[in-house]
Amino acid sequence: MVQFNSADELSKVSSGNLLAILNRHYQDLTCLCFTDDSSHFLSGGKDCLVLVWNLYSTLQVEHSQIPEPRHVWSRHSLPITDLSCGFGGPLARAATASLDQTAKLWEISSGELLLSVLFDVGIMAVTLDLSEYHMFCGGMDGSIFQVDLCAWPVQRDRAFQSERENGKIFKGHRNQVTCLSVSTDGSLLLSGSHDETVRLWDIQSKQCLRTVNHKGPVTNAFITLARASMFNPDSKPGVPLPKFSKHLHGTESSEDHQAEGVTVRLGLHQQGAGESYLEKAERFYSQMCSTREKNLMGDQEQLKIQVTELEDEVSTLRKINKNLFDFSARIITKSAK
Repeated sequence: MVQFNSADELSKVSSGNLLAILNRHYQDLTCLCFTDDSSHFLSGGKDCLVLVWNLYSTLQVEHSQIPEPRHVWSRHSLPITDLSCGFGGPLARAATASLDQTAKLWEISSGELLLSVLFDVGIMAVTLDLSEYHMFCGGMDGSIFQVDLCAWPVQRDRAFQSERENGKIFKGHRNQVTCLSVSTDGSLLLSGSHDETVRLWDIQSKQCLRTVNHKGPVTNAFITLARASMFNPDSKPGVPLPKFSKHLHGTESSEDHQAEGVTVRLGLHQQGAGESYLEKAERFYSQMCSTREKNLMGDQEQLKIQVTELEDEVSTLRKINKNLFDFSARIITKSAK
């Protein structure tokens, strides 16, 4: 999927064919975001609107008709700068950021506004952690704000007060934050900025663990799970990605269609005779979930090992303490005699 001016263009990655053009924004698009199951996608633009689209319904509409979005969110008063979707497919929650100095949390299924947070600066980037306990917002001044989504009392309209909530601000960037990403275990935060750096933060301590310098403004950075094929030296390119078509109905000639393609290594190619696109999507999604669960289980095993080591250390310290107590008691008893 690509964006062009004020229209969304839906393209099939496997063939490069243009499937649909969605002209519902009044000004240029600024950001796009899919739900984790790819059933819906969100588009935000300079017209201050966020549109929620059902992918299946969009592709079923005739080319002569204009698809309708499922929801139109118009609560922002300035251009949209970033979008982020949580997990849960059509039942997920979505976060939106805007130059109007607010970040908002929405429910995709109902389209209801759940939370609106007002900041002192315009918000350029937003993301949610995996458990959706926190929302992270990057400001134009380089600050990153951590918003607790489970804070009590629950208020739909809230103001982030930097003076009172100084312990929930990541400070280090010297220019506007352009992108944010949280690790799967929720312990690390990755940020990119126009100050030409990418920073990795420890969320609990708010300390910067590493800084990577670039030779220009950073526009995008994210944390992703590494595929097994990335570490396999014998892995061969298997999935060709042709050039995206600029016209509907495949009006480009077959010669041009075959000429300018690029082959990208996405993993070992598996021949699935007769496998539908839906079955492929379900298989890839199950593989992604399986990889995520394995990572989480690995973190749990590592945590168990650390707990065991700490328990052994505590047991050793207790023995030392007991020996010191017995030794001191014997000395005191001898002195008394």
